[in-house]
Amino acid sequence: MLGKREVTKGEMSEREMGEEYQRIVILTGAGISAESGIKTFRASDGLWEEHRIEDVATPEGFAANPRLVHQFYNLRRQQLLGDAVQPNAAHLALARLEAEFPGEVLLVTQNIDNLHERAGCRNVIHMHGELLKSRCARSGELFPVGGDINVDDVCDCCNLAGSLRPHVVWFGEIPLLMDEIYNALHQCDLFVAIGTSGNVYPAAGFVREAVAAGAHTLEINLEPSAVQSMFAEKRRGLASEQVPRLVGELLSVNSMTR
Repeated sequence: MLGKREVTKGEMSEREMGEEYQRIVILTGAGISAESGIKTFRASDGLWEEHRIEDVATPEGFAANPRLVHQFYNLRRQQLLGDAVQPNAAHLALARLEAEFPGEVLLVTQNIDNLHERAGCRNVIHMHGELLKSRCARSGELFPVGGDINVDDVCDCCNLAGSLRPHVVWFGEIPLLMDEIYNALHQCDLFVAIGTSGNVYPAAGFVREAVAAGAHTLEINLEPSAVQSMFAEKRRGLASEQVPRLVGELLSVNSMTR
């Protein structure tokens, strides 16, 4: 069974992780996709694939050198579409949870890959955008992308070259669908964060919202995140090992309480 929830003064009624849940919100970060061969966002030297973050992940960087930014994301997209990158056991387990859990399961990911969808997940919010989509900088209209994007490409909606950009939320931009995410957090009774650093806001603050709603909170990570003290329960280890175990427990508890 999962551990007993830690309750502090002023919180809602005590809940044991082992009760049947009705509404689950799961946040995933780079750690879950790292096991599929996708590199985490930032190396210890502050560079991303030998580029400064400011040059490839900010609106200012795109304005200064759109060709470099497109080239950078084209390489990421080529990697994602290659045969070597596949959903791992953690992705597959979350898809199983969504399919078999009788309550609500919302998956919120900071990742721009499509591994959750390829595993079978359907109720997914990509708060930081999607690598396999482009966006018209003028209208905001989205387009599927299965190859490279170049500065000379003509946008289908405005018929102008140079107006297409990666559908990726960069530093200094507001993450997507935040109203839907906060609404789900305020109603959930279980919040799980998987493979997140706890350094990037607003995602790092989701646990606080879940705690305020009276939800049980669980962190699954190789190392403690920057906000690990906010979680009632922590599990250390690979997502590919810990997530299937958690999903098995949740579905087992639910089947016993029917």
